[in-house]
Parts: sequence; C-alpha cells; structure tokens
Amino acid sequence: MAKATFAAGCFWGVEAEFLQVKGVTNTRVGYTGGWTEDPTYESVCTDKTGHCEAVEVEYDPTVVSYEELLDVFWKLHDPTTLNRQGPDIGTQYRSAIFCHLPEQQAAALDSKESLVLSKKYKSPIVTQVVTAEKFYPAEEYHQRYLEKQGIKHCILPKDDNQ
Repeated sequence: MAKATFAAGCFWGVEAEFLQVKGVTNTRVGYTGGWTEDPTYESVCTDKTGHCEAVEVEYDPTVVSYEELLDVFWKLHDPTTLNRQGPDIGTQYRSAIFCHLPEQQAAALDSKESLVLSKKYKSPIVTQVVTAEKFYPAEEYHQRYLEKQGIKHCILPKDDNQ
C-alpha cells in the first residue's frame, strides 16, 4: 500500500470522493501543514493553527496510480481560490498536495503545470505542492462523516472560474 495526502476544502466531501476510487483501500481525515501540536477541529477552525483539513488516502498502486489520484484531486475543487472552497473560507480550506516521496512531488508539480498549460482556469492555480508533515487524525465523528449521515457527496456551488 502507498499513501497520498490532499487538501481541497472541507475534508468530508474530499474523503467521500476518494473512497469511490477503485484501488483506494482506506482514508482518514485530519489536519496537517501547521505548527500547532495535536490540533482539534475547534482549534483548526480558528484559522490560527496553520493546519488545513486534509485527507490521507491509502491506495494500492497496482490498481490506481498516484497520477490518477491527482486527476481526482484536481476535479474535486477549484484550485484557483486562495484559502477558500465554496462557502468555506480560511487557510484551513486551502488547496494543497502533501507529498510523501520525491516521486510524488515531481508528479504533483508536473500535474499542476499541465493544468496551468491547459488554460482550463481563467485565474492562477494557487494549490500548494509541499512535503508531507505530521498528520493528525481528526476526531472520530469526522471520519467517514458523510457515509455515517447517509450522504454520498457534498455538492458545492459551481463558480465562474472555469
């Protein structure tokens, strides 16, 4: 198994989408990218911890490639909105790819550059591509939250950036 970590806004919907990908064997939502030790949902929501809501994806690379996961990531959100996804605003909702290996970083940067060159978006892509840091799992009630609520997807309003 391999690991990938993505931040694309509220982690509930991001997790639900990755769980539908064939080859993804497990997910967990949590916090990463900040400086506060042992953050909680409440502390991350203050926008003072530096952490963002993220999803750690465990996957079988013989079934799904990291590049395919990157494709899913880009389609999940608007990578041009700085510290915002839909109605959610703050650095905890930033767009970021947390790379566990140098090969992941190279693939993420190549993927981002391809998207820039495609001119799919009118505005610049603000997604961070950074080295993975300590991942703090979110509280249990956040894990597979939409599934627990009987909801399959988070529907965010479409913007005019595409």
